[in-house]
Amino acid sequence: MSENRSPHILSTSANLLGICFIVLTSLRKLNLTDGSLIDEFAVAAVMFFMTSCILSFISMRRDRNLSQRLEMVADFVFLSGLIVLFVATILIAFNLIK
Repeated sequence: MSENRSPHILSTSANLLGICFIVLTSLRKLNLTDGSLIDEFAVAAVMFFMTSCILSFISMRRDRNLSQRLEMVADFVFLSGLIVLFVATILIAFNLIK
């Protein structure tokens, strides 16, 4: 893993984190959280993306060996967050969660 992906992971995670916060705020403001799993999926995605942001930021500040390990974990956590958003989107699209 010769290229440094941490800045890309950090910026993309931060953008998706902001989108998740907008979704959460909108759901709460419109009182759509009762009987809905959408907010739980959004909170799970927030946790994944926040963790990914923190790990990628720390990996940019550490020595090479630790940096590569942190970057790999941040990459995995980021992918997990994407999967959570994908599943939530599919469930919403097929009206399986309300």
